[in-house]
Amino acid sequence: MKAVKFDKYGGVDVLEVREVDDPEAGHHQVIVRVKAAGINPGETTIRSGALDAQFPAKFPEGEGSDLAGVITAVGTDVTDFAVGDEVIGFTNERASHAEFVAVEDSQLIRKPAAVAWEVAGALFVAGTSARALVDATDIRSGDTVVISSAAGGTGSLTSQLALNAGARVIGLASPDNHEWLQGLGVIPVDYHGEGLADRVRDAAAGASIDALLDTHGGGYVELGFELGITPSRIASIADFAAGDKGARVVGHSAAATADVLRDLADAVAAGRLEVPIAATYPLDGVRDAYTEVERRRTRGKIVLIP
Repeated sequence: MKAVKFDKYGGVDVLEVREVDDPEAGHHQVIVRVKAAGINPGETTIRSGALDAQFPAKFPEGEGSDLAGVITAVGTDVTDFAVGDEVIGFTNERASHAEFVAVEDSQLIRKPAAVAWEVAGALFVAGTSARALVDATDIRSGDTVVISSAAGGTGSLTSQLALNAGARVIGLASPDNHEWLQGLGVIPVDYHGEGLADRVRDAAAGASIDALLDTHGGGYVELGFELGITPSRIASIADFAAGDKGARVVGHSAAATADVLRDLADAVAAGRLEVPIAATYPLDGVRDAYTEVERRRTRGKIVLIP
């Protein structure tokens, strides 16, 4: 089968699509023929070596956590799934950017028929990161919440989960995403240039600003302090120094369970959650896909279709 691998840290040029041995199912594993696998900004920092201390690579290293596909084989102790089942899931082995992947049965749910493959394959990391941010800051009805990169892969889902909780959402985004965000019910604010805090206060129209959820990094935690938000209600998935400043650093692992994934998939199927897909690429286009991700300008998710 084909799989994405790299032998050293570096840019997109280190990524290769190689022929490797097909995986075999362990006792509590299934083999999934991957129909779609999302890619995430965090994977670029692992590949670059920037997170070597926390997440060291084991060369030759693979990539990918998100996946959706069809089960082709089951291990001896698997009872909840069968060959032919359509599933959504995740792997902790950096292995979903491949034609086939072995997955623990505890890390899978059945794919609702109403959820498109590319959406299903993009749901896990962005969706659980969004859920972790909303949970960590206890977003509730009546809150006014600021969300950075509100049209991005994680930001778009964070915005919608906060709206679904009854919050009023101010979304920081470039002007070309404002109309789309307004369609979701988000109050868009241009993040460019000086005076961002004042523009956010204007958008709040006199209401207290209760929380800031940062999905981008690069100074938005400081914006939360400038807005006078209680530090415990400022959280970031991208600013790893936020904790040193009194804010929260949140990882998607806080919500990375099959039960949360099922809740997200059910919300998509019911029309309560939209997962925007910016583009899809074949497995052989993985370098182009990551080049696009690293621009940090896409609306929603980029997905590989093996």
